[in-house]
Amino acid sequence: MRARPYQLFSNAKRTMARGHQKIQSQQKAQEKAAKMKKQQGHGLSDQMKAAQKALVFSCAVCKSQMPDPKTYKQHFENKHPKNDLPAELKDVV
Repeated sequence: MRARPYQLFSNAKRTMARGHQKIQSQQKAQEKAAKMKKQQGHGLSDQMKAAQKALVFSCAVCKSQMPDPKTYKQHFENKHPKNDLPAELKDVV
């Protein structure tokens, strides 16, 4: 069986370009590995843990969590207007 001319050209072209493709593939794999290594420790569970640590104040009425006293006071005034303001929020501006 004889090979057709376009098949010979196609095979020759692939073998000639493979060295360059191999280098490009290796560089791309290195970049991907470096990116994955850099993102390690920045996963969703780590972000959730950090966010949970930031929520320090807890509402006395509804138990929702807030990051700072100013937000807590705003929450309390808006969501629980009929209740008395807790003592720790009376001096917050």
